[in-house]
Order: sequence, then structure tokens, then C-alpha cells
Amino acid sequence: MDSQVESAIELAFNPTTDQTLKGQAYDFLNQLRSDDNGWQVCLALFIRPQSPSEVVRLVCLEIVNNAVQMQKLGQYSLQYIKESLMGYAAGSQEADSPAIQNKLTQTLTYLFTSLYSDDWASFFDDFKALAGDGSEIGTANPVATMLYLRIVGSIHDEIADVMIPRTPQEQKRSNDLKDMIRARDVKKIAVTWQEILSRWRQMDLSIVELCLRSIAKWVSWIDISIVIDRNIQSALLEIAGQQGSFSSESKEAKARDAAIDTFTETVGKKMGSNDKIELIRYLNLSGIVGQLIASPALSELRATPHYDTDLAETVAKLVNNVVFDIVKVLDTDGLDEQTAEKANGSLRIFVPYLLRFFADEYDEICSAVIPSLTDLLTMFRRQSKSKGGLPADYAEMLRPILDAIITKMKYDETSSWGEEDEGTDEAEFEELRKRLYVLQQTVAAVDERLYIGMLSDVIVTTFSRLDTPNEKPNWRDLDLAMHEMYLFGELAVRNGGLYQKSAPSSEASQRLLDMMAKMVDSGLASHPHPAIQLQHMEICVRYVQFFEHNPGSIPKVLETFVNFVHSTHPKVRLRSWYLFQRFVRHLRAQLGNVASTVVRAVGDLLVVKAEMPDDKDEDDVSSEDNGQSADAAFTSQLYLFEAVGCVASTSAVPLETKVTIAKSVIEPLSSDIYHHLHAAKNGDARSCLQIHHLIMALGTIANGFSDWTPGATSGGPPPSEVSQEFVGASEAVVVALEALKQSSDIRTAARHAFSRLMGVLGSNILPQLPRWIDGLLSSASSNDEMAMFLRTLAQVVYGFKAEIYSILDTLLSPLLQRVFAGVALPISGTDDEIQLRELKQQYLNFILVILNNDLGSVLVSPANQAIFDNFITTVTRFACDPSDPQSARLAFSTLNRISALWGGPDIAINSDAAPAPALPGFDGFIISQFASLPWTLLSAPGFNARDAQMRSVVQEAAALQWTILRKVGGQYQRQLEGDLRDLGAGDDAIRSYFGSMSGDVVGFRKFFAGFVQQAKA
Repeated sequence: MDSQVESAIELAFNPTTDQTLKGQAYDFLNQLRSDDNGWQVCLALFIRPQSPSEVVRLVCLEIVNNAVQMQKLGQYSLQYIKESLMGYAAGSQEADSPAIQNKLTQTLTYLFTSLYSDDWASFFDDFKALAGDGSEIGTANPVATMLYLRIVGSIHDEIADVMIPRTPQEQKRSNDLKDMIRARDVKKIAVTWQEILSRWRQMDLSIVELCLRSIAKWVSWIDISIVIDRNIQSALLEIAGQQGSFSSESKEAKARDAAIDTFTETVGKKMGSNDKIELIRYLNLSGIVGQLIASPALSELRATPHYDTDLAETVAKLVNNVVFDIVKVLDTDGLDEQTAEKANGSLRIFVPYLLRFFADEYDEICSAVIPSLTDLLTMFRRQSKSKGGLPADYAEMLRPILDAIITKMKYDETSSWGEEDEGTDEAEFEELRKRLYVLQQTVAAVDERLYIGMLSDVIVTTFSRLDTPNEKPNWRDLDLAMHEMYLFGELAVRNGGLYQKSAPSSEASQRLLDMMAKMVDSGLASHPHPAIQLQHMEICVRYVQFFEHNPGSIPKVLETFVNFVHSTHPKVRLRSWYLFQRFVRHLRAQLGNVASTVVRAVGDLLVVKAEMPDDKDEDDVSSEDNGQSADAAFTSQLYLFEAVGCVASTSAVPLETKVTIAKSVIEPLSSDIYHHLHAAKNGDARSCLQIHHLIMALGTIANGFSDWTPGATSGGPPPSEVSQEFVGASEAVVVALEALKQSSDIRTAARHAFSRLMGVLGSNILPQLPRWIDGLLSSASSNDEMAMFLRTLAQVVYGFKAEIYSILDTLLSPLLQRVFAGVALPISGTDDEIQLRELKQQYLNFILVILNNDLGSVLVSPANQAIFDNFITTVTRFACDPSDPQSARLAFSTLNRISALWGGPDIAINSDAAPAPALPGFDGFIISQFASLPWTLLSAPGFNARDAQMRSVVQEAAALQWTILRKVGGQYQRQLEGDLRDLGAGDDAIRSYFGSMSGDVVGFRKFFAGFVQQAKA
């Protein structure tokens, strides 16, 4: 059997094995794992004197390990494995591979958890005996010593690591084991630590490192006095303070870092406030950190390639923990004066250390202390708020802290910007800036005046240096100043804007306005670095209010924008197209006299040229370069079309100029659609994409000219002369849509254009509406497309209700037939289900818009009578579907509205008056089709009366009952009474029911919801 297992493992893990044979080998090993006795042959193979190959030993040990971990073995089997592995460990003179060591350690740890409490109380003593006594440990049998220390560390991971989730049963077992260790063995283990550390210079430093790592783990749950033993602390100080030029991967460096980590974990141990401060002082952590910071590795070599970043990060974590604990002590309620004085003394010492690592050039090191700096500033904010100001000791710390934050915001001297291989570093730096900004905001909350003063000085001083020939700032200085200026606005505009009644709204606003004036006048926009150019545009757009009150600065900034939109740098160029649109949209009222000039200046960029994914034409504005895809470039180009519309549409532009601009942009686009149409119909992909882009451009420029929507209470379409220019554009789009309606991309673009062309055409679009609908709701349209278009169409109906009846009468039947076909499609996944629900809801919303705007008669007109039955069938089906409560609620609302409109005048409760429906026989239709629907809903599978969404459906069903009673009268009352008796209601319940129905509808909605919930309880 041994040879069979060995052979199977060799075959399974040999990359040259035939796949069929390998599969058989894996199957055999899986059977071996599941066999209750499979571990026995594997254990024998692992401990065999003539060792098999490494992979065989590892797989065999893994199978044994799995058997022990599953806790399915009896005590005899566990004892057998224990004796076998102890014998193996006692006979091992050479270290196994790391993989074998780790798996053996894990297996012994699982044996410990199973046997320590009752059957292996000598666990630690047995492994210590293998390692040797105090004078020999670490040197006589280093392999056994390493195994002992690994096991000690692994036991902590298994029973005490707080990051590992455990069931309540596992947690109880772990707690019991910790209690037993503390009672039986922890002092003996501590003696072993002392013995190793007392002779640390005489043994392999890998053993020392393992010893320190185990102490760092155990300190959180054992008596602190064990760890702060003078012998251990003396060794820790020596190891942590090692001097010399050794690499970060050397054994010396790893032992040193482990010693520092031990200090970090020790100081992080939970204890009372006074004990914590005394521990920090007893450990002399300020002296240790000061010594480490002054060491060559962290001082002399800091600006060299030999800077020990691992050591720096390790010490930074220690400083972070110390400051965190000091702040926690100082933030404790009822802290005694003596402890507070000691804590403040330690804080004064450690804040410079904190800022040393916070200011480190390496962001990983900086990030290590941000948590404690955040806690420190949060404490300052609470102190400032509760005491009306910051105590003097803390106030002195605030300025250097803010100065360090501002300095850290700057790109360091080794960094570059915009290069492909720097993308990840740049993204990480931007994330760091976001974290730094949070710190800045906290400083502002503590001392706003200090914040305003320091930020203003940094920004203004940097801008002033632009006028000094010998001290001109570099791009990093300018980027810092402009970035801080951009962030400064959060404080300056927090009260609603930069201005209040034409005056600066605050001191911060005044400072910011001065900065804006200085930036605009400085000629900073001409700086060659793209980062500065981008920052300049972003700031101009963010603080565009400045230009409203300083219109004399607009021409200069417009000129810079025109330069930027033609930039040769792709990132600047594409971003500027968006920012240019934002700038001119906000200031269009001030641009009337330069509208034609602006349009001419960007006219060369309004040429649409679609690119296929494999195009690489670097000369074209839409080409893919520097990681910018053709799609992204075209999306940015659309902003230029919208900007042209914004500039041309303002009331300050003469009507003739508006028409001229519209014509100059629209006609080339429309003509190009017709030019490419023949090729697109023949399947040419480039022509089809070109038409898509042209349609998108026409829709976007329309949006620039007018963002009015039908039904809006203010505004309206542009003058008819301007609107007339868009009639031809709309016709071109419709022609393309009719020819290419099977293309999803063309339908998407046309839908985009339709919703925007409505704003410029107004009711002029109505004659084309049937053609739009035919194209946008083609047989190829998805449910999602139909839902989106129905939403837009509902807006058209609402906005043009006085003019749309005849058109709606013509198009309603084909429109609803297409919807009926869509809702009848089979569902094949979650996406289909979501799209179907959206279509149902938009369909019902569309019907409600028709009913609520006095257009309901179109549903029963001669032209649409053929679809009426299908229409009613869909609505009643949706009403009784608990799986879609939103649609069910809308369906009941629709039925209620139909009943109210066509049911005739209300009949008094308990009256013998006959119904007088607006449509002959409609009272009977209501009784036969609508009256039973509330009960059908309640009996439907999946109905849950306690569901919040379903409650709203039930209330709409109640409203339908309430309306039917008033339209049909006694006939419905008698039927409803019979329904209630069938449900088991008595005379009192029925009287209560009809009593509620005789009141207002709001009261009955609540009553019925409660009635249903009680009935379903």
C-alpha cells in the first residue's frame, strides 16, 4: 500500500504525467483522504527512515494533518500520531523544508488542542526537552528549538488570534486552553524566552527572531509582568538598537524589526490609563524611538537608495501605537491630574516622532502613522469644542502638524506625472491626498483662523514667486498651491457661495477671491506642465462665481480654454472639452458679444469622424492615444457641441446670429448622415458608427440650445427661427432610424437625440412622432429600450396634451401591441426579470399619464377598440401578481382611475339609485372584471400581508373597492357582503367594514390594510 500511495502522489504532482493518468491519481488520493484509516499509511510514509521525495512527504503529512483537524480520530489514534511525530522530531538533526516545517507545526498544534487538557499536559515540557536546557537551548539542537518556537507561535494563532472568526463553541475551547496554559506553563515558557534572549548573540538570529515573534503574539493575553521582565527588556533594547550597515533582508534586520514589533505589541496591551502611561515610561519607548530615528539607517541614509524603509515602517507602527494609546488615555473621562500630566509629557515627546514618519517620502511609512494622527486631531477638535478653544500645549502642536500635512500633499522630487508606468503610483498618491485632506479638514475644525492663514500663505507665496526670475516655483510647487486652492473652497463656499449680496460671504471667501485674481492675472495658464493646465481649468470651473462678479477676467480665461481645447496633450485636451462646456454653460449670459468668436475658435473640433477600435490615427481629435479610447474621446467631443449650443442660445446673442450658428453646425452633421446612409444600410460598420456619432452630436447640440422639457412650468423652446433649423436635423435622424432600426446602437443614439430635440422643437416634433415610435420600438427593441422610451413618451403626452390627441389615437394601438409582445417574452435570467418589471411599470405610468391628462377616451376610441381587451387583461394580471408589488400598485391605481373616469357620477351609500356610467354597460364591466381583483390578490401564491411594499398594494386595492361602491352602488354592496361572509366575517365585522367604506378613502385604505393583516395572521 505504501508504494501505491507514493506512486499516486508522484504521478499526481508530476507536470509531465498524462492527464488521464493524473486524474486517476487525484481520484485515488481523494479516496485516501476520505478513508477513515487513510492517514495511517501516510504517517508511516512521512516518518519512514528512507525518506520519500519532498512532495510525497508533504502530501502525506497534509493528509495526517487533515485527519487530526477534523477531530474524528479516537484517543488511541491521536496518541499514536503524537508518539510517532515526537519520535520523528527527536530524531531530526537537519531542518526540513519550510513547507514541511509549517505543516508539521500545524499538525502538532491540532494535536495540542485535542490532547493538552487531559492527555498531554507535558506538551510544552516535551518539546522544551528536545530543544535543550538553559545553557544549551538554541545551540545544542537548533532544529528542535525552532520547532518549539514555531509551535508556541502557532498555538497563539489557533486559540488567541482575534482576527480569526470562531464559533461560540470554538471560542469557549480556546478560552479554556488559554486559562490552562496560564496556570500550567506560561511561566516555564517565559523562562525559555529569557534563556534564549540572554544568549542571543551566541545563536542563530533566526531563532532569536522566532522567539521575539512568539513573545509579541502572546503578550496580549498573558500577564504583562512576564514580558516586562528586566532580562527580556534588556535583550529587547540591545536587539532593537543594533547598529550597522546590514540589508533589510538580513537576519540582523529581521531580529531588530521583531524586537521593535514586540515593543509595539507590548504597548498595545489593554490596561488602565495610569498603567498604560507607566508602561510607556518604564519601557523607555521615547528613548528607543529617538535612538532608532538617529541611527544611520534612518537618518544618514534617508535620502539614499540604502534607506531602510522596512525599519522605518516598523518604527512608524510603534510610534503610531504609542500615540494612539496616549491619546486614548488623554481622552478618558475623569482622568486624574497626575496621569494627565505624564501623558501630556509623553505626547510632547512623541508628536515630533510622529511627524518625522508622517513626513517620510515613502507613502507606506506615512500611512502607518495616519491613524494615530487622526485620533490626535479628533481629540483636539473635541477639546476645542468643549473648552471654547485649544489649550496652549496642544495649540503649539497644531501648526507643525498642519505644515506637515500641507508638505505631504506635494509630489515628491522623484515622482513624475502622466507617464504610463507611473499610473499606479499616481493613483495611490491621489488616494493619499484624500486621506490628508480629511486631516486638513479636522485642523480647520479645530482652528479655522490658523487653517485659513497657513493655506493662504502657501498659495499666495507660491503665486508671488512667479514674478521672481530667480525663485520661480517648479510644477510641483504650483501643483501643491493649486491643489490646496481647489480644496480651500470647501471652507470658502460652505455657506452657500463665495458671495452674499455681491460681497464676499466670509473671510475665507475673501482670501479665495484674492487668490483667484492673482491666479488669473499671473499668466499661470501658460505654464507648460499639463498638471498645472488641468488644475487651472478645474479651479476656474469650481469658482466660476468669481467671473460673474469680475467679467473683465472672462476674455482672458476664455482664450486659455480655447488654447487648451486644442492642446497636443491628450489628457489636457479631452478634459478641457468637458470643462469648457461647464465654464460657458454657467457664464453664457456674459458671453453674448463673443458667441460667434467662440464658436469659430472651436469650429475645427466639431468635425465628427468615427473610429473603429483598431484605428490608430494620432492626428485626429478622436484617435486613441495615451490610453484614451476612441469612445471616451468622442464622449468628450460631445461636450464641445453642447458648449456651442450654450454659447449661442443666450438672450444676449442676436437672433440672426443664433440662426447662423445653428445652421453652421447642424447642416454639416445632417448632410453627413445622408452621405453615409447607403453604406450603412449595406452593412458597413464604420458608416453605421459614423451615423451613430452624428445623431449623438445633433442631440447634444440641441441640448445646449435648450434644456427645456415638455410640461415644464417655466421656459420653452427657442425662437421658431432657431427651432426651424432643427427640423431638418430631426428629419435626418428619423430617416436614419427608419433605415437602420435593427441596430441597437442607432436606436440608442436616436433615443438620446429624441429626448433632446423635443426641447428645441416643441410641438413641431409631433408630426414625426409615429415615425419615431416605429423606429425606436422596432421588433428588435429590448424591454429595457421600450421602458426608457415609454418614460420619454409619457413626458411628451404630459407636455403636449392639448395637441397630441389625434396623433396618440393613431399610434396607440401599434405602440401597445409592441408592449404586449414585450411583456409576453419568456424570462431567462435576472436581467430579463429586472427589465420586464421596468417595462411593466413604465407601461402603467404611461397609461396613468393618459388617464390623468383628460386623454382617456383615446383608449376606447374606434381606432383602439381592438386592443382594449388586451389592455384590460394586462392591467388586471399585473394587479394580482405579488411577485412585483410596484407594478401591482400601479395596476390597481390604473383600474381605480378608469373606474372613476368611466363609472359615471357617484351614487350615495345605501342608495337605490341606478348606475349611470359614462360608457354604456361599464358598470357591469366593473363588476365582472374589477370587483373580485382585491380578493384574487389576497389568495395569490406568495402574497405576504406583512411586507411593506405589499401593504401599499393592498391600500390601492382598497381604493378600488371604495370607488366601485360609489360608481355601481347597491349591486356591488350586495356582492361585497357575500364575499365577506364567504371569508367568514360576521354581522358586526360586515357593519364595521361598510362603516369604514362610507367614510373617506384615506381612512378605508388604512382599515383595509389592517383587515387583511388580521385575516392573514
